[in-house]
Amino acid sequence: MNFFTTAAGNYDRHIGRYGPVLAPELIAAADVRPGEHVLDVGCGPGALTTALLKLGAVVTAVDPSEPFVTACTERNPAAKVRQAAAEDLPFEADRFDATLAQLVVNFMQDAPTGLAEMARVTRPGGVVAAAVWDYADGMTILRKFWDAARTIDPDAGDESQMRYCTPDTLADLWSSVLDDVQVTEATVRASYTGFEDLWAPLESGVAPSGAFTVALDEERRAALKREFRARLGVGDDPFELSARAWLATGRT
Repeated sequence: MNFFTTAAGNYDRHIGRYGPVLAPELIAAADVRPGEHVLDVGCGPGALTTALLKLGAVVTAVDPSEPFVTACTERNPAAKVRQAAAEDLPFEADRFDATLAQLVVNFMQDAPTGLAEMARVTRPGGVVAAAVWDYADGMTILRKFWDAARTIDPDAGDESQMRYCTPDTLADLWSSVLDDVQVTEATVRASYTGFEDLWAPLESGVAPSGAFTVALDEERRAALKREFRARLGVGDDPFELSARAWLATGRT
C-alpha cells in the first residue's frame, strides 16, 4: 500500500514537520561536504534535498510519489528531481559521492534491493546513509498514536512491526552490502500550536497512522482522538514532541 499519495502539505503537517531538523543530523552522520554530488532517495516533499542544497551539495532526488516529486521540484529548483523507486534507480553505476535516504528504508518494497541500488550508484569509497525512526520507543507521536489505536483495535499494526527499524536490523542490512558500518542515534523536536494542529493531518489519510484513522467510522475515530490526546497529555496550548531516529552509515 502506498501511504504517500496525498498532497505534500498533509505530509508536511504530519511527520514532515520533523524532516527539516532531522536532515542536518543525517547529513552530518554521512559527512557530506559542499560540492559533492548527492542522491536523495525517497525525497518526499524535499526536506533533505533542501538541507543538502543549503550545504552546497549538487543534488539529485527521486521519489515514487508523483505529488511529492512535484513538491520537491517546486521547492528545490536547483535540484534534479525524478520519479523513481529505490529498487530501480535510473542512474549509471558510481555516479554519486553519497546516497542518502531519510525515513524511507522501512517503506521500501524490497529494502535489500533498494540498498543494493543505492550502493551501486555510489562511487567506490562513497557513503550510503539512512535515517529511520525509533518506532518502538523514541518517536513520541507515533508511539502514543499506536498505543491509543490498540485501545480501539487490539490488532492494530504499526511501523515498529516493519523490518529495519532497530539498530541491530539496520546494522545487519547495511553490513550485507557496505563496509565501515555504524548506527548512531539523533533526537529532534517538532512544535505544534495545539492538539488540533497535530490531529488534522491524520484525517487526510497520510502515512500508516492516517490510513488507520480514516478507515474508522465516526464513533471509533472520535474515541481514538480522545484516547490519543489523553496519552499525549496535551491540550489547546502550544507544545513540542521529541522523536528519536537511528542513523545508519556505510561505505561502498
